[in-house]
Amino acid sequence: MSKTISINAGSSSVKWQLYSMPEEKVLAKGLIERIGLKDSISTVKFDGRSERQTLDIADHTQAVKILLDDLKRFEIIQSYDEITGVGHRVVAGGEYFKESALVTDDVLEKIEELSLLAPLHNPANADGIRAFKEILPDITSVAVFDTSFHTTMPEKAYRYPLPTKYYTENKVRKYGAHGTSHEYVAHEAAKLLGKPIEELKLITCHIGNGASITAVKGGQSVDTSMGFTPLGGVMMGTRTGDIDPAIIPYLMQHTDDFNTPEDISRILNRESGLLGVSEKSSDMRDIHEAMRAGDEKAQLANEIFVDRIQKYIGQYLAVLNGADAIIFTAGIGENSVTIRRMVIEGISWFGCDVDPEKNFFGATGDISTEAAKVRVLVIPTDEELVIARDVERFKNQ
Repeated sequence: MSKTISINAGSSSVKWQLYSMPEEKVLAKGLIERIGLKDSISTVKFDGRSERQTLDIADHTQAVKILLDDLKRFEIIQSYDEITGVGHRVVAGGEYFKESALVTDDVLEKIEELSLLAPLHNPANADGIRAFKEILPDITSVAVFDTSFHTTMPEKAYRYPLPTKYYTENKVRKYGAHGTSHEYVAHEAAKLLGKPIEELKLITCHIGNGASITAVKGGQSVDTSMGFTPLGGVMMGTRTGDIDPAIIPYLMQHTDDFNTPEDISRILNRESGLLGVSEKSSDMRDIHEAMRAGDEKAQLANEIFVDRIQKYIGQYLAVLNGADAIIFTAGIGENSVTIRRMVIEGISWFGCDVDPEKNFFGATGDISTEAAKVRVLVIPTDEELVIARDVERFKNQ
């Protein structure tokens, strides 16, 4: 019985699942969250048990070591060599990777080179790959790219109105992200709606600490909110999303904060979004707690967050010329009753309407009222399963 582990390293988390393959049976899963913050939490779930510990985890390399130690500590595996394959989610594949790839030194080098396109993620993804290579050098190691699903976008959607040479020489274009998630929930939505995916127009909303919205037509991505890097699109936990680019030279001129490209990248990627506006936290749970206590900055952060999601859904209703369903997924999309309610309440003119009795914490499936023309679905994403299937494909080649 071969075991495959899927690693999904986000900007501040590592989500993992250990599968018995090819039967796709989950043996254990876990989440290490708040990496780089105080009181990081590592949760391991197996055999109906849930084990949780709080400790400070500095970076992704340390997170991987903790995860592998936990598998042995809880006797989920006896030795590391039971794991024969590992699949890593990698955010940016650029124009190099149209599909998943077997990890070689060359592939790892390209992943690191593409860090310019995903400064919060590709370095973390590369750290994860290295940590596994160090401990388990001989297993099948596969990189599954977030950008692959979006390679079907038409040129009018992925090109920026910049001089053409910046595309041809510097590869500046929209790449998107969260592709494995958007692809998975779109297919699950088709099952739920009982229609072939080829006939459906869907808007998938992957809303976590990082967030992106995608227009999916006939099972293919035709547009997505993240851009050249995962900084584009909607407001996020620590990222601005779309802003007027002229703000950057203005702040370079008038403040001492924007002196180098690194400063600019750090402020826009790590110090903005919910954290920047609320001056409190990048975590939506903390924001909502502060709102309940009457915190006005937290209130505003929440309002901007909802506003930007609504605007992108509106854009994609135009791009698709209507939609059959809007799908919420990922940490906030799956768990925040408030965000789902607020987003849909503001766009009900389009024919979507949430039933308050179906929109509760832990709800999945269709949460619309009977009369709604556009269905609103909550579908837990399973990027890890998509990743494990790809590893299996490479094992069998």
